[in-house]
Amino acid sequence: MKQRTLARAVSIQGNGLHTGNPVTLTLKPAPVDHGIVFKRMDLNGQPEVKPRIELIGDLVRNTTVQDGHTKIHLVEHVLSALSGCAIDNVLVELDSAEPPIMDGSAKPFVNLILEGDPVEQDKDREYFILEEAVSVTRGNSSVIALPCDELKITCTSADDRGIHTQHLTLTIDPDVYMTQVAASRTFTVYEDIEELLKLGKIKGGSLDCAVVIKGDKILSKEGLRFKDEFVRHKILDIIGDIVLLGMPLKAHIIATRPGHAINAELTKLLFAKLEEKRNGPKKKPRPTRLLPTETELDIRRIIETIPHRYPFVMIDRVVEFIGADELVAIKNVTINEPYFQGHFPGNPVMPGVLQLEAMAQAAGILMLRRGSSEGKTALFMSADKVKFRKPVRPGDQIIINAKLTKSRGNKLAQAECNCTVNGTVVSSAELMFTVLDNSDVD
Repeated sequence: MKQRTLARAVSIQGNGLHTGNPVTLTLKPAPVDHGIVFKRMDLNGQPEVKPRIELIGDLVRNTTVQDGHTKIHLVEHVLSALSGCAIDNVLVELDSAEPPIMDGSAKPFVNLILEGDPVEQDKDREYFILEEAVSVTRGNSSVIALPCDELKITCTSADDRGIHTQHLTLTIDPDVYMTQVAASRTFTVYEDIEELLKLGKIKGGSLDCAVVIKGDKILSKEGLRFKDEFVRHKILDIIGDIVLLGMPLKAHIIATRPGHAINAELTKLLFAKLEEKRNGPKKKPRPTRLLPTETELDIRRIIETIPHRYPFVMIDRVVEFIGADELVAIKNVTINEPYFQGHFPGNPVMPGVLQLEAMAQAAGILMLRRGSSEGKTALFMSADKVKFRKPVRPGDQIIINAKLTKSRGNKLAQAECNCTVNGTVVSSAELMFTVLDNSDVD
């Protein structure tokens, strides 16, 4: 199949779903190998953003890409329409931060693409053909990609109550996409609306651009377009989100209760496979001991130092070491934290024990820094004088202060720790821990 673009520029106007701002979107023809590129016409210098997985940003009820200070929100419907219609090269001009939501589906963008008259170009389209399975699981959601000689999607959509469970398998090509996927609209549960508004989302939302589920009733300006419209829209989102891979995909994607966050994680794994295919297997770096001369640690150095991994890394950065016995670290709390699904629905609060864990990890790093950290693990032993003073919520940045107060060689230590948000102490504790060889831990 040849690469494709549009024969002429076409435009559409509407309002953004999350910002509520009026916006004009224009699709313009582009040369071969140009790819899909967004251009912010409203910003100084008219910066361009090429949607790629490494530029992923906010994933709460949309997919955002960000390059420096330039953001494009809710790209998935436009990307889905372009991918579904097999458009490889196009310049997407916007005079606001997000495309118009229109009726909540990709159908208006499909109509716009057809108005622009898709044309073939002089170079073949290149596909990424998956050769081995990859999978992601988050709570009760999972996505698996299997080798396949076409793009096939099997999806199960369900809510927590099991009222609107839907299942569908489609082999995606332009005809199937335009007739079976594009018209499906975004949807939400009525009880989630208030929380989304508190998060600054859906300012432009209405029953004209979404289907609202309230109990066993469907609220919208028109009835359902498909009896299984919800699972079809989930497939629409998956198609849009995997465009961030940067190359058309041939694989069989099997998704259960997918969302933008888990779609992004799958795309990251696919991108790693793509890079491995291009460049050969990536060599694992040799473990590097924590050096006393290091004044701060980024997330890569933290992961090299402590054994914790997702979803239990509770420190994002060590911003400062103060002498040999004290540090300051940060933990950014986002709504994407998996524990917020159950703690608590509609009133997300970070569990106090996880704040305690963040303090323990910070103190453990301090202890490992005093001796050789290579082949060592710091184990949390006990906590005393633990206090939780104020709730920590999504959007907060926790400043973690840890100070060693007692030690017995390089094996046993005690630390005073606290967590603050906006200068106010939210939790504190005295901790004791030990450092062991990894072989002893095993």
